[in-house]
Amino acid sequence: MKGRAGRLRTPRHPGRWLQRHLQTALGALGRIWRRPLANGMSLLVIAIALALPAGLHLVVKNLHRLGGHWQGGTGATLFLQRDLPAKEIQALLERLRHTPGVGQVRHLTPEQALADFRAHSDLDDALDLLDENPLPHVVLIEASGQAADLARLLDQVRRWPGIDRASADLAWVERFNALVGLIQRAAWLLAGFFGLAVLLVIGNTIRLEIQSRREEIAVIKLVGGSDAFVRRPFLYEGFWYGLLGGLGALLLVTGALWLLTPAVTRLARLYGGGFE
Repeated sequence: MKGRAGRLRTPRHPGRWLQRHLQTALGALGRIWRRPLANGMSLLVIAIALALPAGLHLVVKNLHRLGGHWQGGTGATLFLQRDLPAKEIQALLERLRHTPGVGQVRHLTPEQALADFRAHSDLDDALDLLDENPLPHVVLIEASGQAADLARLLDQVRRWPGIDRASADLAWVERFNALVGLIQRAAWLLAGFFGLAVLLVIGNTIRLEIQSRREEIAVIKLVGGSDAFVRRPFLYEGFWYGLLGGLGALLLVTGALWLLTPAVTRLARLYGGGFE
């Protein structure tokens, strides 16, 4: 009978344990709710401290996506030799189209190249003074990979016969990647600093709560309360501070994204692209 009674009593212990923890958690939440001004200020500090590194992380993530979008459209300009026959030009274009890493290929005759240059510059008067068109046949290629792939492609194409010069502005890509790397490292440093600040804020808040309830803790210890029983309400208060502060940070970051979305969309459209 003892064994049966023991088996009957055992399933009730996990339920009582869960009930005590649930009561303690709700009681800790109630104590936070009863002091909305003081605890609300602490929660706002925690939310801001968590939102700043989270927002910077989103900035870095979107800069990586934006950089990949820009680098995907990185192109180069090939200037052909002036006396290159039309048959060799066509053969060169076909070779480029079948070269790995090359996306779109666009051929401009000297007349088209001059018209394109005239449309994108303010040198009409100077161009009218020229006796002949100084521009050769031009080939515009767009790399299908990243900027590093385009650099390797240019090293390969420069050695082809019939190509006088090949150029691409890749310095801005390297500067952009270096800037993104710097911002990413700063984001990790800020995340560490603000994470430490959150721990200090929560720890100081719990310390003040312990001091205000010192007499209550002494009475609990006198009647036989264990250290775990005394610690449990304060641990749950720290849990609620972290959870509510995290939800506040989520709301702050979401609101900031909502406010910035129209401006980012308009800027992307000005540059002839789409970005979310």
